[in-house]
Amino acid sequence: MSRGWVENRASRGWRIDVRELWAYRELAGFFALRDISVRYKQAVFGVGWAVAQPLAAVAVFTLVFRNLAGMPSDGVPYPIFAFTGMVIWSYIASSVTRSTQSLVNHAPLVTKIYFPRLLAPAAAVLPGMVDLACSLLVLLVALVLFGMVPAVTAWTLPLWIGCAAVVALAVGVWLAALNIRYRDVNQAIGLLVQLWLFVTPVAYPLSVVDARWQTLYALNPAVGVVEGFRWALLGTPWPGEAVLISVGSAAVLLTLGVVYFQSSERQFADII
Repeated sequence: MSRGWVENRASRGWRIDVRELWAYRELAGFFALRDISVRYKQAVFGVGWAVAQPLAAVAVFTLVFRNLAGMPSDGVPYPIFAFTGMVIWSYIASSVTRSTQSLVNHAPLVTKIYFPRLLAPAAAVLPGMVDLACSLLVLLVALVLFGMVPAVTAWTLPLWIGCAAVVALAVGVWLAALNIRYRDVNQAIGLLVQLWLFVTPVAYPLSVVDARWQTLYALNPAVGVVEGFRWALLGTPWPGEAVLISVGSAAVLLTLGVVYFQSSERQFADII
């Protein structure tokens, strides 16, 4: 039975049509599976790269921040401290990169068929869950090797992972729309992510930031997620109001990002 004519046009207004997104959920799954397949096809080490990259970063952080700079680590072994931060940060960074490139990578679909365009950057935050799961398994092994056990607050990990996905989407929606108009964004994303890493408490704790600047610092939406994830798994000090500020910042960023995305959506097919 024919469903009738569907015009390939952008949505009107800034509100998200959740029912429409849900109706196209299978397409989102296809996008995610395609990204996973492309990433690991003919890769010798497969998902091992998901673990190797944060481990390499931890080795550098341990040498520079711990051994040379004497960086504190909230009472836990520094390698575990840094690796825990890198696990969730790697997910955010990779998801933002994929979201930024999502519309350009699906340019033939954007110009020829109708689907909610917001689905592309949203689906791009899903493949990183595979890498995150592998890294968490390695992290659990590392905890055993260091004679540690996950904190009793570990049951909140799904909440922090969900917050990380929201942060990645909030930033990714902005950059995906900007990448259509300004292809320099795709060239600059690597540098932007590297700079973002150093203003996020991955290699150092929030406690080293001067109290006078912590409120401003927590406007970085990744701050609360990284500190909260570490608190949940390792039992490090609760980050307090930094979580509320970061979550609020992510919510505002996502809302404004969706508004900008949907206001720009009508021009995507013309300039992509």
